[in-house]
Amino acid sequence: MSDHSASTSHPARRHALVTGASSGIGAATVRRLAAAGWHVTGVARRADRLEALAADTGCSVHVLDVTDDAAVAGLADVLRASRESGAPPVDAVVLNAGLAIGVDPVVEASTADWARMFDVNVLGAQRVLRVLVPMLRDTARVRGGADIVAVTSTAGQRAYEGGAGYSASKAGLRIMMDALRLELAGEPLRVMQVAPGMVRTDEFTLNRLGGDAERAAALYEGVDRPLTADDVARVIVDALGLPAHINVDEVTMRPVAQAAQHKLVRGPLSPR
Repeated sequence: MSDHSASTSHPARRHALVTGASSGIGAATVRRLAAAGWHVTGVARRADRLEALAADTGCSVHVLDVTDDAAVAGLADVLRASRESGAPPVDAVVLNAGLAIGVDPVVEASTADWARMFDVNVLGAQRVLRVLVPMLRDTARVRGGADIVAVTSTAGQRAYEGGAGYSASKAGLRIMMDALRLELAGEPLRVMQVAPGMVRTDEFTLNRLGGDAERAAALYEGVDRPLTADDVARVIVDALGLPAHINVDEVTMRPVAQAAQHKLVRGPLSPR
């Protein structure tokens, strides 16, 4: 566990807010944090998924659309109420909410789809940060530090055909987090990024491909062990657990079969 509360003989229980918690990497992160003893508040749009996650993990949940300004602003009241009910102060946020829509070339892509991706992937994170950073500062004054982790993507590091809109949105998130890291310099707040490559999260891929299950399956066909949501969650939780003076600026993680964003091996891996 990170030593943000190392000044006490019994470290205080930590509290993380995870966005996009109803499925995929977000749900896996909630599960790992809860198993590690954290108090976790999971937020997402789908109440039924959140309720099932709460039943499985004991986490707190709150229905939230990160594109809704008023709803995100209301997060402060939700977290204050949880504090009054005995929850520890929030000292970490995992910005995971995101989506991809379509694989069309730039000149054929839907502007509305691109706007939706930017609204969720970039502005959604910024809305949450506007609410959470002041609360993290309050916690840091008492505990000595607090953490921000953004789930970006290798798609935000290098362009590829058919992925311009998603890549641009994830590049925007990446640059925003880089700027935040600079803006918070001098404060005991860590700003960290985890950038996964190919992750087998079928719902994410189906949504991107308009529900075309055959195309979604073909994307992973022959790939030796794509990353799983739990693989990414493991890295997020590991980063949060590092000693508080260590800031992991960016972790890029891919399956061994994916040497780069544009270099993917299909078939068994074997020594030459």
